[in-house]
Amino acid sequence: MARPPALAEAEYRRACELDALSAILSWGSRDKLAGLLTDEDVVTLRHLVESGMGPNSLRALTSDLGYLEAWALAATSSPLPWPAPESLVLKFVAHHLWDPARREEDRDHGMPEAVEADLYLRGLLRVNGPHAPSTARRRLSSWSTLHQWRGLQTPLNTPGVRKAVALAVRASSRPRARKSRRPVTRAVLDQIVASCGGERLVDLRDRALLVVGFAAGGRRRSELARLRLEDVSEESPVPFNPKDATSPPLPCMSILLGRSKTTVADEDARVVIVGRPVEMLKAWVERAGIRKGPLWRKIDRWGKLQERGLSAQSVNLILKRRSAMAGLDPKEYAAHGLRSGFMTEAAKRGIPLPEAMAQSLHRSVQQAAGYYHEVEQHLGRAARLAD
Repeated sequence: MARPPALAEAEYRRACELDALSAILSWGSRDKLAGLLTDEDVVTLRHLVESGMGPNSLRALTSDLGYLEAWALAATSSPLPWPAPESLVLKFVAHHLWDPARREEDRDHGMPEAVEADLYLRGLLRVNGPHAPSTARRRLSSWSTLHQWRGLQTPLNTPGVRKAVALAVRASSRPRARKSRRPVTRAVLDQIVASCGGERLVDLRDRALLVVGFAAGGRRRSELARLRLEDVSEESPVPFNPKDATSPPLPCMSILLGRSKTTVADEDARVVIVGRPVEMLKAWVERAGIRKGPLWRKIDRWGKLQERGLSAQSVNLILKRRSAMAGLDPKEYAAHGLRSGFMTEAAKRGIPLPEAMAQSLHRSVQQAAGYYHEVEQHLGRAARLAD
């Protein structure tokens, strides 16, 4: 690798070492991070690569670490200390979660203008105002995780920090943005899948992808993108009516998810799909002639199947394109709508929350229950007292 003349010796060495993250970092990101991260940071990241951390989690962790290092330099003129003192964590909270109305009266409230300017110049700060609470919390969580991986006591779980974050989030005027504005419920899914009703190879792929993604518990786009044929296993048929063993049999398949956002590889996490999704998946695999490798493949403009698998972003674009073809507003729907739609549909049909979570693999009861509470609000009698 040719030595970039703009990089100092230490930065160049770190850039070379960051080649171990080439699967998740662009060349531009690598050189930028090499100027922000310390040697110890790079050692930690390489250790995480070797430990088998999922690529999406590792990408977010690396990005957050680079931001934290840049913020610490701008705010304190010193590299990020390990372990971080609680006072520095509280300063981070104050700089990123603040009240815009108070900022108009007090220019010292929130992130100082000099710190903002430094981060903007580095291309690390893009919002005009406080961070979204979810972004601030994710970076704090990454900070805590990095403490743990370094074998250090984390200051981010102290009562003082937790209370400060809670109060700052309450003061923030930015509502939590949905990854998909609207859930892809069964009715919406059927409308979208109708746009894939042809017999072209791309039609077979898109309808199998979307229906399997929904039926398998609302799988994340990253989980769908990395599926391989070897992860899918045919199971014994199951009865149409689980309570009647003599009812007509339905085809059944299991899908090995491996490591995901809420699971790890050694848990051997599997979900099951039954009936129509299995038939669609088989039709796609047979027509595409897939014998091994990526389950969902790219198809070029001439309809020729590629060896490369779809990216997570491609999954999102397919859903948006098919939404538009179905006459829906693609701005309202994203791939995460399959996940929220699955849980919303389960709530509408009265499926017990633990049963739905067993398929979606949600770990947080609070998060999963949120979909159920929203359905109850819309369908319950309490909202109709004045009707």
